[in-house]
Amino acid sequence: MATAKYFAKDGTEKGSRELPAAVFGCEVNEHLMYEAVRAYSAKQRQGNASTKERSDVRGGGKKPYRQKGTGRARAGTIRSPIWRGGGIVFGPHPRDYRIELPKKIRRGALLSALSSRALDGDILIIDDVDLSEPKTKAFAKVLKHMDSYKKKTLFLLDAPKEAVVKSARNIPGVKIVLGKQVSVYDVMWADKIIITEPAVRTMEEVFKA
Repeated sequence: MATAKYFAKDGTEKGSRELPAAVFGCEVNEHLMYEAVRAYSAKQRQGNASTKERSDVRGGGKKPYRQKGTGRARAGTIRSPIWRGGGIVFGPHPRDYRIELPKKIRRGALLSALSSRALDGDILIIDDVDLSEPKTKAFAKVLKHMDSYKKKTLFLLDAPKEAVVKSARNIPGVKIVLGKQVSVYDVMWADKIIITEPAVRTMEEVFKA
């Protein structure tokens, strides 16, 4: 059974708690994690690179010079790929780089990533974050108590909280994500993963199947 350090709302350590085995105690499959990160990275590519082939380049309708007697190669158009300013041979065109993974593989990869980070002791549980208004200083203080300040920190919530998001957005390296929407890339990117107690319960309900 994996365990994680448990913290109060102000970031003071209160001990440790057991993590749900259905989410944080699964067998780690590194290949599934690799495939998930690869698919995530592929989806970030815009695929907007575009070149003009010979038929797309403007001009070149007239033969540049006569066929014989000039001592030059027999050219039919100035838009040939071997001419400067001519068309591009087999150049890139707009395309979709997305890699679609089956749902079973996506879920297996995520559970593997969460279980791996739990084994490494990189997951921290906080009682909850209750901010009535955006307070960057107060949020930074919580991170300092949890030894996560100035580190790549993934903060998982159970529901959208505007005050928390606004408090964290001016702190470098902090990423706020809903626990049920977290990706394998997010989990592998972070140095520390802080999960609120309600988010742990939500993730267990969503991922235990």
